[in-house]
Parts: sequence; C-alpha cells; structure tokens
Amino acid sequence: MTSAILATCEPASVRGIDSSPGFVAQARQGIPDPRALFETGDASRLPWESGACDVTVSGLVLNFVSDFESVTREMARVTKPGGRVAAYVWDYAGGMQMMRHFWDAAIAVCPGDARLDQAERFPLCQLEPLQALFEAERLKSVAVRAIEIPTVFQDFGDYWTQFLGRTGAAPTYLASAGEEVRQQIRRCLEARLASTPGEPIALTARAWAVQGVA
Repeated sequence: MTSAILATCEPASVRGIDSSPGFVAQARQGIPDPRALFETGDASRLPWESGACDVTVSGLVLNFVSDFESVTREMARVTKPGGRVAAYVWDYAGGMQMMRHFWDAAIAVCPGDARLDQAERFPLCQLEPLQALFEAERLKSVAVRAIEIPTVFQDFGDYWTQFLGRTGAAPTYLASAGEEVRQQIRRCLEARLASTPGEPIALTARAWAVQGVA
C-alpha cells in the first residue's frame, strides 16, 4: 500500500505503524524512499498529534485488531478536518471464494469447527458493519464499495499449496489438523473445484473499502 501511495499520489510523507517489529523492519528494508517512515506501535494509540495527516488508511487490518472502534477513532483523530479516513478488509463471509470454499469443506468434514470459520470470526468484513463503524465515529459522507479481484490458480495443486504454510487462519487450522482430516478436506475441495483435472481454477476475491471525511 505504501509503495502504491508513493508511486501514484506524490505525498510529502507517508507514515506507517505496526505492532510487529519484524513487519516494520521488512517495510523499512523494502521501501527505502526517504518520504516513508515506519514505526512500531499500537494503532489504537497512535503516537501522532491530532490533525497531523491529510489521509489515514488501514489496509486489511481492522478485522484482526481486538478494538477496531479505538483504531478507527484514532485514525479520525489524527486526520485534519476535511481529510479522508479509509479502510479496506477482505470479505470473508462470501467474497473471498478461495477461503469460502476451504471453510465450507472443512466444516463439512468437521462440523464442530464451524466457530473457527473466518466469516463467523470477522463479522466486520461486510458492507453494513463497516458503514456503521465509520458513522459511529461521526465521519461524514461515509461510502462503502466492493473491490473485486480475480484469483486464478493454475490447477488444484496450485490452489491447495496456498494452505500449506502456517500464516493465516485457514493454513494454521489445516496444520493443526490430523493427516486424515487434512486429506478429507483436500478430497472434498478437489471434488468441488477441480471438475477437469489439470485445468485452471478461476475464482474471485472481494474486499470492502470504506471512506469518510473527518
């Protein structure tokens, strides 16, 4: 996101904050542009003065923080009057087809694990809750729109590989399951997605983007 802002918007500066020192170090290494400043900190207690920013944006984060109301409130606080506050999150309920298929298969194999479904864990990731969140912080002209992104996998093996790491809710869940359960989930997914073996699997990913005026 920072790279895109630097490349297309010609800002005087971009300041980013994350609670992970590792993420911050990686951002500093990957973006040496002197206009970019990355800090380790808490997004619910931003270390910046009120009205210090023209625009604030949270990318794919709000659903993962425990107190997203405080984060949104802080974003509004550090934005100057008339500036824009924005955020975007993946639609785990149905718009992230890659994830939706995975959790539908996992729950079919293990119905008792439905509570782990990202759609259940992240109810914020939908149009109405996002709009209500921004309006609750008294942001003006709040608007929400969908962003649709094609996600095409070369074949089922390419799709399945995305779940074999340990980063993210679905890969972590799969890694914690027994081998028999993992294979049952794989077979269930393959039956759903790979109608023609070796053919590409074309899915879409949807994010919801919201913005308001401070």
